[in-house]
Amino acid sequence: MARSEQVLVLEPQHELKFRGPFTDVVTATLKLANPTDRNVCFKVKTTAPRRYCVRPNSGIIDAGTSINVSVMLQPFDYDPNEKSKHKFMVQSMLAPYDMTDMEGVWKDAKPEELMDSKLKCTFEMPLENDKTHEIESNKILCSSASSVKTEHSVLPKSASTSLDDGEGKKIMEECKRLQIEVQRLRDENKQIREDDGLRKRKMTSMATPHSSSSPTMVTSAMRDEGLSTRLLALCVLFFVIGVIVGKLAL
Repeated sequence: MARSEQVLVLEPQHELKFRGPFTDVVTATLKLANPTDRNVCFKVKTTAPRRYCVRPNSGIIDAGTSINVSVMLQPFDYDPNEKSKHKFMVQSMLAPYDMTDMEGVWKDAKPEELMDSKLKCTFEMPLENDKTHEIESNKILCSSASSVKTEHSVLPKSASTSLDDGEGKKIMEECKRLQIEVQRLRDENKQIREDDGLRKRKMTSMATPHSSSSPTMVTSAMRDEGLSTRLLALCVLFFVIGVIVGKLAL
């Protein structure tokens, strides 16, 4: 009599893939789902029991639930010319309603009550192109990090100087002081001119034709010229400091 069709849903259905390198344990996961309204007993068997560790390798899957079975391949010397002949079989049967001893159930099961699914095993090593791509990616990352470090180390001295907050603060304070001084001199010069104009008008009304070049007017003119010279010198100094600040900010 033919066996019943497998009621469990396997994922993957036909093939377990193990990806190297195989210098350590490699694990593949097999999902067993029970879509029925009955509990299902299962067993996982292999043609190479010494090469694999299966957890769990047997048990009961409740109705409408699923479990994950870990299939662990033990380390071995991989030969790409050797094809894998290892196979797995998932055997199952509907659990009796009055089941008390699972081992006894398997022992007393009739052939037509058993269901099974077979899977083959395949071994895969990482492609050489994948390795090359990974190596190149690492080289690019290292090169980028090195470039950033180099660019930082060869910054111009002016850029480094601009980071000196103490020196920059002193220069800005000096600029402000010069601005105040220039404005004060402008106001003073304006006031002197106004006073001189008033004085000249008074003296013009009182002076004789021979007194146009009196000592008072000469002194006033000299004073005005001195203030203009000081103002010009401060403007030049202010301009020079402004140029220096501009270079530091670059």
